[in-house]
Amino acid sequence: MPQIFTPSADTWPRVGVGLGIVAVTAAILLGAGLVQSAYVTSVDWVVDQPVPFSHLHHAGELGIDCRYCHAGVESAPNAGLPATEVCMTCHSQIWTGAPMLAPVRESLAKGEPLRWNRVARLPDYAYFDHSIHVSRGVPCVECHGRVDEMPLMKRGEPFTMAFCLDCHRDPAPHLRPPDQVTRMDWSDWTAERAADYGRRAMEAHHIEPSRLDDCGVCHR
Repeated sequence: MPQIFTPSADTWPRVGVGLGIVAVTAAILLGAGLVQSAYVTSVDWVVDQPVPFSHLHHAGELGIDCRYCHAGVESAPNAGLPATEVCMTCHSQIWTGAPMLAPVRESLAKGEPLRWNRVARLPDYAYFDHSIHVSRGVPCVECHGRVDEMPLMKRGEPFTMAFCLDCHRDPAPHLRPPDQVTRMDWSDWTAERAADYGRRAMEAHHIEPSRLDDCGVCHR
């Protein structure tokens, strides 16, 4: 009986299947990498502002407490952004003619607030309350990074669902004394010290990780 198919007849189908598998695998890996990339998470990306405010200078070199400008962080869901009058508390006395501060002076003269662009923004479907985190001892640096070293403000963490859940499921290592939440440098705290304090803080505040990853905690 004559041979209908040549010995290599199935070569191209096999090559096609192999290339398809490679393409699907590459697409999955590329997608996973893209989701975690700074392009998507905006980590380390500087956001333009109406005034080039330096946290390095104000929070780092001058040691101004975060709560001076973000007054709602201990009592409200939103930390708040500084009103023009807060800026002018100092800048009515110093750097009064600095060109870069012209928008601040104009804002005061017109009675119109400065339109700051948010750096740390969550999606509308995610609820976050600053006051509960601060009162329990989650320091600013945990979510915002070393703002005292940032000449221009940038996002310090990705604020993904995984980022939040990692902390909610194991809060102890991330907790510090509530009266020190604005402290940036915790290098003198060993992992053991942090874990020990965290366990005691969780007991004192009745923090139950088993309840913190319920969908309704963040999605209301």
